[in-house]
Amino acid sequence: MSPRPTRSPRLLVLSTVLLALAGIALLSMSHNQQPPTPVPAPPAAATKEPSSIAAMPPARRPPAAGAPAPTARQASTPSAIESALPSHGDGLAGDRAVQRNLETAWPADLPAADERELLLAGRALLRADATGLGRTRWPDVFPDTGQPVAPAFATTGFRIQAAIARRDGSPTKAVVHLVWAGTDRGGSYTDLRITDWHFTRTPRKKGATTWTPLPRT
Repeated sequence: MSPRPTRSPRLLVLSTVLLALAGIALLSMSHNQQPPTPVPAPPAAATKEPSSIAAMPPARRPPAAGAPAPTARQASTPSAIESALPSHGDGLAGDRAVQRNLETAWPADLPAADERELLLAGRALLRADATGLGRTRWPDVFPDTGQPVAPAFATTGFRIQAAIARRDGSPTKAVVHLVWAGTDRGGSYTDLRITDWHFTRTPRKKGATTWTPLPRT
């Protein structure tokens, strides 16, 4: 069974963010390689900023008369460069950048204990869905059809590159975003795959609650 594509708006936003971060980094590096263009100083008689400049945010105002032009090092944007996505096939070395991009795009908004529980379940669900291992743990998600299921991806080479757990519109709902790599039945290896698993909080005995995964639609 091949993992079914997620059609949630969050998945589309996740894909957009990953692509946008890579584009920002490339533009930043291209811009930083260009030498700074000298700006002519205004006439000495101009002692007051024009109203159009005064209304601009300080970070976007042009330098004052006589102020040194920013150097290439000062104009660089390390955060944009560091957030660049790794190239396909970078392996474990690039996974840290993927994780960092996810955490930057969606700041944490769940208690630490809930996030740990959701991440453990989300990772196990993805592995079960892709490779077929451990599906009996979630009969509601992977119902027994009485027929053998051929895994869509091989266990060898399967790797979860990054994962985050966040609220999904309310305190009783959550979603686990996962970026992963694997080799399909045709022998094609692809990384930076994206999958979402949605959960709802359900009561247990003695007033406790747990996170229950929702079946894929």
